[in-house]
Amino acid sequence: MLEFGQADTAPAGAGDLIKDTTEATFMADVIDASQEIPVIVDFWAPWCGPCKTLGPALEAAVTAAKGKVRMVKVNVDEAQMIAGQLRIQSIPTVYAFHKGQPVDGFQGAISPAEITDFVTRVSALAGDADGGLAEAVEAAEAMLAEGAAVDAAQTFAAILGEEPENAAAYGGLVRAHLAMEELDQAEGLLSAAPEAIAKAPELDVARAQLELARQAAEAGPVAELRAKVEADGDDHQSRLDLAQALHANGETEAAVDELLELFRRDREWQDGAAKAQLFTIFDALKPQDPIALNGRRRLSSMIFA
Repeated sequence: MLEFGQADTAPAGAGDLIKDTTEATFMADVIDASQEIPVIVDFWAPWCGPCKTLGPALEAAVTAAKGKVRMVKVNVDEAQMIAGQLRIQSIPTVYAFHKGQPVDGFQGAISPAEITDFVTRVSALAGDADGGLAEAVEAAEAMLAEGAAVDAAQTFAAILGEEPENAAAYGGLVRAHLAMEELDQAEGLLSAAPEAIAKAPELDVARAQLELARQAAEAGPVAELRAKVEADGDDHQSRLDLAQALHANGETEAAVDELLELFRRDREWQDGAAKAQLFTIFDALKPQDPIALNGRRRLSSMIFA
């Protein structure tokens, strides 16, 4: 079993623990701030009844954590672009960010005990309470990025041996199996995920990547599909197939372009297949990936035009 070191994190000042943010300050208040201390983001609106109960309860739990976690509140009526980019479909929605990435979250009202458990779980990411697991996850992610999928899988598995409900490590293990083209093993892991993390953002990313990997295995030839689309711009199935083939070839931005064009031509085709495929691609990317951000912005402009 791997041994993980300790990390030191200075507590935040009391005045910095809880704040409101705007579209202009979201990056600094959440993405940048979470590089040092985990940040819980509460998406709410003045007209939302459950938000009025959940918000104060979250604030109390964050205050009780004594600087191990911060809280940022986002009024979705005043920050619609952020809500759209993060695919906030109902409120209250709560995300936790660490090292610039969403690492946990939930939707709707939950019990006080669940709120406490959530804040405790997020607080542990600060480093002084997790025995260095966050650093180990980062090391495993670096291995995966460098193509050492087997080593990454072993490290993620070791982390899970220490903390079975570590969502970041669980999602990483699934993605490591995807990198090794072990799709069935990845799907089995997702099916067997502990209930406490089954809906965590890291597992949503892994699910989206698994779905795209399944599609890639059946993708048709790009040249042939492009010729069909050029011959008939309203051949929606060929355009969808072309987008999947482009993504399978690593041409993610081109795939998004084709799906946006399909959505523009017929957003209701096949029960909104273009929008669903776009969200699958966005979910498989990092939240701040330029392709995801630009694609979400373009899609939103079409929806609300």
